[in-house]
Amino acid sequence: MTDHRRVGFIGLGHMGGPMATNLVRAGHDLKVHDLDRAKAATQEQLGATWADGWADFADREVVFLALPGPPQVEAVLLGDKGLLQHLAPGSVVIDTTTSSTELLQRVVAFAATRDIEILECPVTNAIDGAIRGELTIFVGGNAEVLESQRPLLDHLATMLLHCGPHGTASTIKLMTNQLWFIHAASIAEGLMLGAKAGIPLETVRKAIVHSAGDSWVAGHDIPSIFAGHYDPSFTLALCNKDLGLIVETAERLGIDIPMTRLAQARFAEATQRYGAAAAELHVARLVEEQADLLLRPPHGEPCP
Repeated sequence: MTDHRRVGFIGLGHMGGPMATNLVRAGHDLKVHDLDRAKAATQEQLGATWADGWADFADREVVFLALPGPPQVEAVLLGDKGLLQHLAPGSVVIDTTTSSTELLQRVVAFAATRDIEILECPVTNAIDGAIRGELTIFVGGNAEVLESQRPLLDHLATMLLHCGPHGTASTIKLMTNQLWFIHAASIAEGLMLGAKAGIPLETVRKAIVHSAGDSWVAGHDIPSIFAGHYDPSFTLALCNKDLGLIVETAERLGIDIPMTRLAQARFAEATQRYGAAAAELHVARLVEEQADLLLRPPHGEPCP
């Protein structure tokens, strides 16, 4: 039998929207908020209610956040008359945002004064996984609190990985994005080697995904390059935000990460050329333009 709960959800973007939809479809009493109410249409049609402000979440047992980054998390939780000042003692905040460990520690400290539990739960597996309820969720915080929230999180994920105390999940998420961005910044270079050698691009793709060159990026992102939409579900702005957090974390830990800094420079170059709202794989478009060849099967097309 489903353990029905009073749940709040703040942030209904590419990831948050599908997650909220899965929770209301599972039968939970869902209350939602986003800066753009139009984004709540699907959830409201399924029975969710709209919250005009943070005070409207006062009756929620659990509130999820799925926000763009640290500034938004700080504004929602710690801002003037923020969410943490309205939630009841014993409630839980589950933050799925890719955020900073420094902010997290401040949030946890303030929440403790209100007897509110915080679970950091950054997610991975992209919008496809969010829609299917097949995310991997990295969890930082109290293991007993995680177990109490597992029935909710199981609607969203096929894997819950408890990483340790607060801060560990954010670090793990940034590490996985670090590897993603390095590969995303370089995958078009490999494709271009094959294309310029006259090898059909579909053959090049098959060679990559059935070899040591395979990765999640190869399987997920090459089709977006071939299609020419460059995956609009994730923007260059978000890439730059995460890369900045990765570099900050490495500096705090005293680690040199030259490959990551090269990727960061390429994403910055793509942003300067195409704009922050452009799809993340415009970093591959840089390779295409420099080679004067769009990576479109079967053999590529001249750049316009």
